[in-house]
Amino acid sequence: MAMDDLETRELRYFIAVAEELHFGRAAERLGMAQPPLSRAIQQLERRLGVRLLERNRRGVSLTGAGEMLLHEGRAALDAATAAARRTRRAGGADSSGGPRNRLVLAVKAGAFHELLHKLLDAYAAEPDAAEIEVLPSGTCEQEGMLRDGRADVALMHTPFNSLAGFDSEELMTEGQVAILPAGHPLAARSTLSLADVSDIPDLPLARWSRDGVYPPGPGPEIHDQTQLAQLIALGRTVAVFPESARAWLWAEHAAVPLTDAPPVVTHIAWPAHSRSLALAGLIRTATRL
Repeated sequence: MAMDDLETRELRYFIAVAEELHFGRAAERLGMAQPPLSRAIQQLERRLGVRLLERNRRGVSLTGAGEMLLHEGRAALDAATAAARRTRRAGGADSSGGPRNRLVLAVKAGAFHELLHKLLDAYAAEPDAAEIEVLPSGTCEQEGMLRDGRADVALMHTPFNSLAGFDSEELMTEGQVAILPAGHPLAARSTLSLADVSDIPDLPLARWSRDGVYPPGPGPEIHDQTQLAQLIALGRTVAVFPESARAWLWAEHAAVPLTDAPPVVTHIAWPAHSRSLALAGLIRTATRL
């Protein structure tokens, strides 16, 4: 193996150690013994000619080179996983008697029903349209789904989603609303400000995870839209969503426009290197809506 070559196995080993900062826990996570894991990391350091980890009695920490490999290695593993997933989908369309070409579209659960319906109906009317599998996701999960190949294309919102590394087209812009229990005094207001909803006694803002980490705060940790809807209806939390979220509200909910919240822009986004003709057709349809 050349000095600069890296195997996906080596990257998985290193990333496990770098994330756990403990060889024993990393070995358990990988389902292997600790000694061969330690030897593999040492061999990787010798081949690259840099120290990736600092080891001492207090534990394990990353060097500057280790931080770089952790960042680049995650991206490389995502790219390898994405290539395998998208290749299998393409192979299914090529096989004898297999399904027609299929695209996986990641969308945030509960958002922009009207836009999604228009897009799916318009694309289905196109000649040789691919099959579209709609994959609902949590807030900000669409990025990861595009990067690791679980999705081929996504509807994403800025400023909540990052479009870095993707090609995209803007589809629509909308305001934001506060979603409160219908019986709360603030639900009777015609408008609210972000300050109004950021510190409501006994009604803390809901918290969504990003990359598996929840922001600090007293509000409940939200795992899915159904849980959020239930907690709002019970008077346990308040949430801020794009205007299109009105489509999934219950009778126990109220949506009040926010006067100072930044507008939310919906984009259709896809990997910059994509050469899929089916995907190109879906993008053309989306931009004509």
